[in-house]
Amino acid sequence: MLFWSYILITALFAVIVTQELFRERNWRQQLAMVLVLVPLVLRVLLIK
Repeated sequence: MLFWSYILITALFAVIVTQELFRERNWRQQLAMVLVLVPLVLRVLLIK
């Protein structure tokens, strides 16, 4: 149960970061968001 909660929270956070990525116009902020997004997506896909 705790594992799936972790995956759900991580996926939700990844969706929020992705939405902000497409709203942001500054390319440096976009780059920072991509660096945050990559580990989140890998964790949701169970790739460590």
